[in-house]
Amino acid sequence: MTTAAPPVTAAPTGDERTLSPAQYEEWAAEVRRLADERGAVVLAHNYQVPEIQDVAHHTGDSLYLSRVAAQTDAREIVFCGVHFMAETAKILSPDKTVLLPDLDAGCSLADSITAEQLREWKSEHPGAVVVSYVNTTAAVKAETDICCTSSNAADVVRSIPADREILFCPDQFLGAHVKRVTGRDNIRIWAGECHVHAGISPSDVRTQVAAHPDAEILVHPECGCTTSVLDLVSNGDLPADRTRVLSTGGMAEAAAATTAKQVLVATEIGILHQLRNLNSTTEFLPMNSRAACRYMKMITPAKLLRTLQTGSGAIEVPADIAARARKAVEAMIAIGDPGRGGE
Repeated sequence: MTTAAPPVTAAPTGDERTLSPAQYEEWAAEVRRLADERGAVVLAHNYQVPEIQDVAHHTGDSLYLSRVAAQTDAREIVFCGVHFMAETAKILSPDKTVLLPDLDAGCSLADSITAEQLREWKSEHPGAVVVSYVNTTAAVKAETDICCTSSNAADVVRSIPADREILFCPDQFLGAHVKRVTGRDNIRIWAGECHVHAGISPSDVRTQVAAHPDAEILVHPECGCTTSVLDLVSNGDLPADRTRVLSTGGMAEAAAATTAKQVLVATEIGILHQLRNLNSTTEFLPMNSRAACRYMKMITPAKLLRTLQTGSGAIEVPADIAARARKAVEAMIAIGDPGRGGE
C-alpha cells in the first residue's frame, strides 16, 4: 500500500461533526447493536472524528488499542484508525478477526520506509541494531530488532549497549528528539516524517505563543517544531515548567490533570475532542488548526456501520512476517511504555 502525502485538510477546531444529535443517537444505537450481535469490540484512535471516538468501546493511541485487542474476549476487533495500526492489532491477536472500515486508510509516515529499503540500509551497517517506530508496516517491523513508541523510544535506545550502532526509522523528528535526550551519537536516523506533524512549524509556535502567552504547551515529538520548541525552552523564551513533549497518551493524562486556563496542543487536531471531554474547564487550542490527517478521517460513521453490517475490511498479515514482527513488538513491550503512549 502506498499513500502519497495529501495536502492537510482544513479543520479549525477538531470537533466538527457530520451527524446531528438525533442522527448520532440513531446511528450509535445501531453500531452498538451490531457490535453486540457480531461479538465485536470497536476501537478508535485519538485522531478519529468525534462520532467514532464517542461510539467506540475504547479510545486511545495505537499501541494501547492493540493491547486491548490482544486482551479482549471479543471475536472481532473493528479498528478505527489507519492500516498499520490494524496490522499491529492483528500481529498481537493472530487468532482474532481484525477489520478496518477503509483499507485505503494509509499513513505517510509508515509509507516513508519500505522493508526493501530497510534491508538495504541494514546491509550498509552490518551489526547495527534496528529500532523502528511502531508507526510502521508489518513488513518493516519484521526487519526490526525492537520497536518503540514515542513515549518509550528513549528507554528503548538506552537499553541497547552504548557501543552498538543504531538505525532509527522512520521518523526523523522523533529520532532527533531521542538522540538529543539520550546523548547517543551513534544513532543513524531515517529521513521520514508524518506530513501532518511535519506541517506544524516553528512559525506556528511563535504565533500561537505570542497570542496565548500564559498557555501550557503540549508538543508531539513527531512535530516539525519540536527542536524549535526545545531550543526556545533552553534559551528561556518558553517556560520549561509549562512546556512538555508528549505522546498522545501522555497528552491525555496531562489534559486530565491540568488546571491551566489554556493549553496549546501540537499534534493532529482530532485529539482535541478527547482532551476537551477529559477536562471541560480548560481551553484546548490547536497549535495549527489545519493539522488534520485525511487518512484518519477516511473512517466515517457510514463506513463503520457498513463494516459491522458486512464484515468487510479484514486485515491479513502473512504468518512468517507476523511472527518476526511480533518479536520486535514484544521486545518493546518488555521494556515498558511510560504514560501509556503509543504514538
